[in-house]
Amino acid sequence: MSTSSLNTANSATSYTPRQLPAAFGATAGVGAGLRGLGTLPDNPVQPELRPTSLTLRPPPAVDRGPYVVGIGDVLVLATPAGGGSVEELTGLLAAQNRRQGYTVQDDGAITIPDVGRVQVGGKTLSEAEDSIFDRLIESQIDPSFSVEIAEFNSQRVSIGGAVRTPSVIPVRLGPLYLNEALTAAGGIDELDPEFASIRIYRDGSIYQIPLADFNRDGDLQRLELVSGDSVFVDTEFRIDRAQAYFEQQIRVLELRRSERTVALSELELEIEIRRAQLEEERRNFQSRLEIGAVDRDYVYLTGEVNQPTRYAMPFERQSTLADALFEAGGIAAQTGNPSQIYVLRAGRSTEAVTAWHLDGSNVVNMVLATRFELRPNDVVFVAEQPVTRWNRLVQQLVPSLIISGVNAAAN
Repeated sequence: MSTSSLNTANSATSYTPRQLPAAFGATAGVGAGLRGLGTLPDNPVQPELRPTSLTLRPPPAVDRGPYVVGIGDVLVLATPAGGGSVEELTGLLAAQNRRQGYTVQDDGAITIPDVGRVQVGGKTLSEAEDSIFDRLIESQIDPSFSVEIAEFNSQRVSIGGAVRTPSVIPVRLGPLYLNEALTAAGGIDELDPEFASIRIYRDGSIYQIPLADFNRDGDLQRLELVSGDSVFVDTEFRIDRAQAYFEQQIRVLELRRSERTVALSELELEIEIRRAQLEEERRNFQSRLEIGAVDRDYVYLTGEVNQPTRYAMPFERQSTLADALFEAGGIAAQTGNPSQIYVLRAGRSTEAVTAWHLDGSNVVNMVLATRFELRPNDVVFVAEQPVTRWNRLVQQLVPSLIISGVNAAAN
């Protein structure tokens, strides 16, 4: 068999291996994703009631201390411009400095190339800088840098009610005062300050500042807000409307958390059910395969092979002459003739049979066996050695001669 005849044999007939059931290629993942949160509660609406008087009850003064880095903040590591090991830390150029932004992930860490994850959440800027400094020293990188916060996303104050632009205001390094927060929300949209008030929800308590007192008292205007405060500008004297607003915000947060938890549980249950279904389908297929209830393509090995057999062609890949020979344990060493290996293949007509011959006595030719593609119902035949043929003839004749001599003597 030459390379050209090998190519002819492989291209003469096409064959697509049988495919495994889809269960063997499927995974338990679900593409639908988490279900939606549904309809969120409506904004609270209360009838307008005119007050007789509004009581001033400002929140107590706070000492918030230095800014603490939180989830979502974007830190910038600025290093002096120049070459060398500085380039291992940052890759963005801005004027005379090199700057690279890193977002604090939900576990409170940032990831720096060639350094790894550094915990900065819950730390002041100074403490975060110390942590990064230590990691850079461990990684043998020049620790010449400074830490800045490019985006403040972890600490916020919400502004709602009678303002032109209800907003969420970030708390930055410096103090956030009440008048600044209201200005950032577009200012108070109320013409008659007599019946308006500013209510602040903090740590489970609601505080009230009449708008008239706010306008004439600079200390109230410079009231410092802290992260988590909710400010509501109300045109009514009743505190229950502001309370309804805060409760509505809390309900929205609780709904989102509970719905996400339920959705994740449902997703995990669906994945487990799908995984069990796939496992059952695979076991059923393997059981049917063992009892021969699955259609298979076969190649038949006969002649001087160690184990004449019916070779089942594999799923999803081509099988070669070498595969079939080794499945049958190879050519019988004492009786087989490796120079006479044949592959018999029926054509479209049952009368036409093509025989492909491989001389395996030259070990180089066995490489062709690894490239000769088999087709369903091929017959692989290995002829016997000439001496084997003579041996078998003698073994058949000798008993006949003995029996004939015994019979003659008996007569």
